[in-house]
Amino acid sequence: MKNIAVIGAGAMGNGIAHTFAQSGYKVQLIDVNQEALSKALQTISKNLDRLVSKGKIEEATKLQTLSNISTFTEITEGVEYASLVIEAATENVDLKLNIFKQLDAACPEDTILATNTSSISITQIAAVTSRPEQVIGMHFMNPVPIMPLVEIIVGYNTSETVLNFTKNLAEEIGKTPVIVNDYPGFVANRILMPMINEAIETLHSGVAGVKEIDTIMKLGMAHPMGPLELADFIGLDVCLSILEVMYNGFKKSKYAPNPLLVNMVQAGKHGIKSGEGFYNYANDRKAIIVAQQFS
Repeated sequence: MKNIAVIGAGAMGNGIAHTFAQSGYKVQLIDVNQEALSKALQTISKNLDRLVSKGKIEEATKLQTLSNISTFTEITEGVEYASLVIEAATENVDLKLNIFKQLDAACPEDTILATNTSSISITQIAAVTSRPEQVIGMHFMNPVPIMPLVEIIVGYNTSETVLNFTKNLAEEIGKTPVIVNDYPGFVANRILMPMINEAIETLHSGVAGVKEIDTIMKLGMAHPMGPLELADFIGLDVCLSILEVMYNGFKKSKYAPNPLLVNMVQAGKHGIKSGEGFYNYANDRKAIIVAQQFS
């Protein structure tokens, strides 16, 4: 397998495309928005330039990586020869189900269909296809080229062959795969999101301010980033979507999104990508530079 299709040119999609292309794979990056595709290529190029400037790769590697990526605005064109498709669209159930119906119809019958979902049921996604045994979760961490973990999620019908293949593939591109079962939030977000939600509850209750909460978690718990700052970097809208999936899946109040988070998302304060969340990033040059790696 040397032919990978990636659906979605956002932060996760362009990072996944970058990672596979730098590992020598031919990547078809697909998005209905041509502007998003152009922005993705610019982001990948900038991130490669950063690696060149740090001496981590040669200029020739950068050029080869970029040449390995082709872009398409139609699923039917981009997946024609793909051995693996990785969906990295917005964390929305209906959108993902629709994409997988299209992929099932358009892909060769032996193509493996993976999703980068951070919380949605792999089994539910697989059920809309005629190949549920070939559907699996590959949850990459952001920024993808840097973070070593890939959470491999096994659906109810995922075959052992597909699981082993996906695990080996993740290792081949330099990642550490960890296999988990298919329950809302999996492992990473089932533990992380309640912590973030509790930090928001602590702020909402007036126990402490934003910087105080983050400082305590960084200095007291040795976290590299405080939970509120991390929520801004993940995207408050994404945090809300994941919590809603877990709350609907488990029906337990501890997963219910805090009202402050709901209000902030409704007000358009999505974190660093919108310029404001728990922190204001409009005039913070360091934050803007970091944000470019997440955009």
